[in-house]
Amino acid sequence: MHASEAATTNSMPDLTTGEPLLPKLANVPAFTDYMATGWGTPDRTPPVVAGAAAAAGTHRARLSAEFPGQALIVGAGTAPVRANDTYYDFRPDSDFYWLTGASIEAAVLVMAPTGAGHDATLYIPTPFYPGDPQFFANAAHGEMWVGAAPDFSDWAQALSLPVRPLSELDAGVVAAMRAGAGALGAGLLGADLRSRHGVPASVDLGRVLATLRMVKDDWEIAQLREAVDHTIDGFAAVVKEIPNAVRGGGERWLQGTFDRHARTHGNGVGYATIVGSGKHAPTLHWVRCDGPVLEDAALLLDMGVEAKSFYTADVTRTFPGGGTFTPVQRQVHDLVEKAHRVGLAAVGPGRPWTDFHHASMEVIANGLSDWGLLPVSVDEALSPAGQHHRRYLVCGVGHHLGLDVHDCAQSSHDDYQGARMAPGMVLAVEPGLYFHEHDLTLPPELRGIGFRLEDNVLITDTGSEVISDALPITATGIEEWVAKVQRS
Repeated sequence: MHASEAATTNSMPDLTTGEPLLPKLANVPAFTDYMATGWGTPDRTPPVVAGAAAAAGTHRARLSAEFPGQALIVGAGTAPVRANDTYYDFRPDSDFYWLTGASIEAAVLVMAPTGAGHDATLYIPTPFYPGDPQFFANAAHGEMWVGAAPDFSDWAQALSLPVRPLSELDAGVVAAMRAGAGALGAGLLGADLRSRHGVPASVDLGRVLATLRMVKDDWEIAQLREAVDHTIDGFAAVVKEIPNAVRGGGERWLQGTFDRHARTHGNGVGYATIVGSGKHAPTLHWVRCDGPVLEDAALLLDMGVEAKSFYTADVTRTFPGGGTFTPVQRQVHDLVEKAHRVGLAAVGPGRPWTDFHHASMEVIANGLSDWGLLPVSVDEALSPAGQHHRRYLVCGVGHHLGLDVHDCAQSSHDDYQGARMAPGMVLAVEPGLYFHEHDLTLPPELRGIGFRLEDNVLITDTGSEVISDALPITATGIEEWVAKVQRS
């Protein structure tokens, strides 16, 4: 990596004299003049996913109806600093993307109230082109550093939205606030902007955005289907590499295989890829992935491709490291499968959100009782004052899915767990059993075994559709699928 300081600050000084070895390049007239000439125009087409702009327009209209007369300000955020002048990849705030369809670092959307609703304007940083010293001197927005950068008119045409320089943001915010009863902020807004204009980070606005995002439109559902399809292909790529992982590549070999696939076919992974073999499988978020892949152990893979539109899949299967489950592994798998099937059957329009959770938990509690693992009766365990079965399933068994893997998390309890399922919602349903190797309540043969089955489910007008059903869920089906993939 080249240091961005080279064009903007003095080089390191001569340690004997203290004088800089080279002047700032931007202060060298001959260099500046030379850099201003001889450049063609690159392709500056904005990277907007087909259909994203139209969907965002509809989303803005839905939000506008919820806040008549109030200015709404939503920020895209900036890339987090890794160290000094190096940054992680930028990924826009999910609410911002839902409202704009754009991934532009530091951009801010201002929705000014009007008699008919809101007029939206997007404010973005100014790109620097040949002829401006910032072209080569500005590592954040100079085209020499960041590549072809669309201008305001390019973005406006692509997004069907007025686009203005970020330098005009303050005036735009003031005008929007004067047009209504104050302003509410959401997304990732800089503290300086909030303090200058008294714009609060509104819990209410965040809650409403999360609730609106629960019901996906046709474009969003298509994006989720694409993410799921790429994820299933990624499972095949990973399963094909299990023998190499067993021979020494380990968990990180498989994690890297999926991450490369996700980066190739989408924006990347929707969350840190979980690869847990043997004793690591019961650890719910085992993202360290620094262990071996054992041939005689169960291998839990929880993986999701994030599409270029930032919608993500979230799928889990547990595989036999050597191609065939042991009798004990199959016993655990079959109980999880039974819980998974009843959970899926409890997903449908008009049903309480908690139905699939309670259905899966009842199966788990009864199964654990049959194995002699509960210290109380099933009824006592399932009661709010009991929950003993949750020792082996301490997490929930499902969540909303969309732009975030745990989507719509800012919604209220009444709009989430206390609500009813509706057509257009997409859920992840994921019961499991997690038997830690150091849990002395377990017989030795169960210690160090973890199983999870997770599918992505679309609620329809008449029921539900498992959009990840290309992956089998029976133990025999998984074994046969592994064999088929590894032969191909």
